[in-house]
Amino acid sequence: MIKVIYKHIAGLIQKTIDNQLIESSDQIYVRNQILNLLQLDAFPERDIQATDDSIPNLLDKLIVYATDKGVIDDVFDDKEILSAQIMNVFVARPSSINHTFYQKYKKSPLAATNYFYELSKHSNYIQMNRIRNNVHFKTETTYGNFDITINLSKPEKDPKQIKRERELKEKVDYPKCPLCVENEGYIGRTGYPARANHRVICVPLLDETWYLQYSPYVYYNEHSILFSEVHRDMKINIETFKRLLSFTEKFPHYFIGSNADLPIVGGSILNHDHYQAGHYDFAMTSAENAFSFNLKAFSNVTAAVLKWPLSIIRLQSEDQHDLVEAANDIFTTWQTYSDPSIQIKAFTNNTPHNTVTPIARRREELYEMDIVLRNNRTSKEHPMGVFHPHADVQHIKKENIGLIEVMGLAVLPARLKDELAEVKKELLNQNGHVETYHQSWTALMKEKYGKVSDAKQADYIIAKELGHKFTRVLEDAGVFKNHVAFKRFIHALNKETKH
Repeated sequence: MIKVIYKHIAGLIQKTIDNQLIESSDQIYVRNQILNLLQLDAFPERDIQATDDSIPNLLDKLIVYATDKGVIDDVFDDKEILSAQIMNVFVARPSSINHTFYQKYKKSPLAATNYFYELSKHSNYIQMNRIRNNVHFKTETTYGNFDITINLSKPEKDPKQIKRERELKEKVDYPKCPLCVENEGYIGRTGYPARANHRVICVPLLDETWYLQYSPYVYYNEHSILFSEVHRDMKINIETFKRLLSFTEKFPHYFIGSNADLPIVGGSILNHDHYQAGHYDFAMTSAENAFSFNLKAFSNVTAAVLKWPLSIIRLQSEDQHDLVEAANDIFTTWQTYSDPSIQIKAFTNNTPHNTVTPIARRREELYEMDIVLRNNRTSKEHPMGVFHPHADVQHIKKENIGLIEVMGLAVLPARLKDELAEVKKELLNQNGHVETYHQSWTALMKEKYGKVSDAKQADYIIAKELGHKFTRVLEDAGVFKNHVAFKRFIHALNKETKH
C-alpha cells in the first residue's frame, strides 16, 4: 500500500503548480528537496493519487508526519522551521521575485502588489489558516462602522517550547529584530521565528532603500509593512512625511501610516523604523469634517478637524511639497504645545510627551495627510497614560492604541473570545461565569436591553456594546475633548507659523 505521505507530497506540489509558485517542469526537483527535508530516500515509481487540499492543510499533514516519525521534535519552533523550509522549496529567489514585481509594476502598481500578495499567501508566509481563527465583525457607531477583531491567529507556545527557551544560554544577535532585512530566508531558531519562505520587495524612497513585505498575520486586506534597510529607532520628523507621500505616489491604491514614536502611544516595535500600509478603507478614511480652518502660511493646503474620537487634522493638497511643510509645521508646533487646563503637558523636565501618528493616502489628484495628535504623559490617576484607555474600559482593551486602532480597527486580546461567550450566556439567563471585571458592564446591558431570549440578539447586543466601549477607548486617547480646546491649538499653530 502506498504510504499516505507520498499522496500529500504530490498534492502539495500540484497545488503550488496550480497557484503558479512553480512550473510543471520543476516537479522532480522540488519533490527531491521535500524528500530530503522529511528524511525520505525515495518516491514510488507508480502514479500517486495526489491529496486534494489547500496548501496550508497539506503542509500541516507533512508536519504531522515529521513529528510522528521523529524527523523533528514535537515543539512549536521545530514545526515552524520545517514548515517554512518546505515552502521555501517552492518560492523563487529574491532577485527573481523583485524582477517579476517590477515587470508587473510597468503595467500598474496594482498588478505588482496583487502578484506579491498572492505569492505571500500561497507560500504560507501569510498564515491564512491561523488568520481564519480570528473573530472579526463590523459594528455601527456614531463615527462610522468600526472593525472589531479578536486576535486568535498567533498560536500559544506549548510547555516544551517554553522550557527550551528558558534553557537557552547563548544569546544570538542576528537578525537584530523581526523587521530587519536579514530575516529574508532566515531558517529560524528556538525563540526566533522561521523566515525561510520570507521575501521582501526593494522600494527606493527618496535617497534611501526601504523594503515592502506583508504581515504574516494580516489584520486587513494587504496589511503590509514598509521598513528601513537600516536598523534604527523609529523617529517622526519631516522626512517621515516626505517618505509617506512618496510611497503613495508609487502605490496610489495603498494608504500608509506610521505609529507614533514614543512609548504608550507608539506601536509594539519602536527599535526599527517602519510604517504600515495596505489596500483597505478604514472607518476613519471616510470620516466627516467637524470643521474646516485656514493655515495662514499654506494657501495651497486645505485643513479640517475630523469628526473622530481622537484629535485629527486632515490636510489635502495637489502640491506634495506644501503638504509636507504644513504637516511638519503642525508636528513641530504640537511638540512644544501645552494646555494645563486639559492636562496636556509637552514635557516633564526634559522628557517629551507630544508626538503624532501620521497617515497618508491619495484621493485622485489630491495628496492627503491625517495628523493624529498624541500625548503619552502619565499621572497618579492614570498611571498607564492620561490619553490611554482608562481603567473602566481596560476590561476590553488596555494595550497601546497604535496606528491600526487609530483608524477604527479594534485589535482585542484573545481572552475575550471565551469571556464574551460567558457574557452572552448571562444575557440569555443561562448562568454564565462572567469575569469580575465584566460584571458591571454585563449588568448594565441586562438593564438596558431587558429580557434577551435569542442568541442572535445577544450577539448583536454584545457587538454593539463592544463598539461603544471601543469608541470610549479611542475618546480616552484623544487629546482635545472639545472644539474650543482644539481651536486654541489651531490659533497657536497659525500664530507660530513663520513662513
